Amino acid sequence: MDNPHMARAIQLSIDNVRAGGGPFGAVIVNNGEIVAEGVNRVTAANDPTAHAEVVAIRAACAKLGVFELNNCEIYTSCEPCPMCLGAIYWARFARIYFANVAADAAAFGFDDSFIYRELSHPPGQRSIPAVQMMREQALAAFRVWQEKPNKIPY
Repeated sequence: MDNPHMARAIQLSIDNVRAGGGPFGAVIVNNGEIVAEGVNRVTAANDPTAHAEVVAIRAACAKLGVFELNNCEIYTSCEPCPMCLGAIYWARFARIYFANVAADAAAFGFDDSFIYRELSHPPGQRSIPAVQMMREQALAAFRVWQEKPNKIPY
């Protein structure tokens, strides 16, 4: 099915490649109107988190002055990677639309399947070992949060 918002995300991905970036674009829509757009800026910004979805989420939140996008939809030129999917869930979108699937991205060298495999291993057995330490001291921050009367839950 044709959709103007997805068509825009796809066009952003094509334009970004032509401008020297990666082949990913994202559009955030609220009540049928585009609120923000993003393209992959990983190499342009020297930022491994600057995926199109994350760039668009940051722009939408700044524009709307919110940290939740629960009334919004995201249109992305490719199925979100694990990081972007996490960001999408934290932003609490109403819906995700995507064009290419993860296997399409993998066929062109953008394979994130290793991250999914890594997540299935205990932290200490991953290719980048994670070492847990100082839990008791760190719990202090949660206790202070719990006792704070004017906290903003998220």
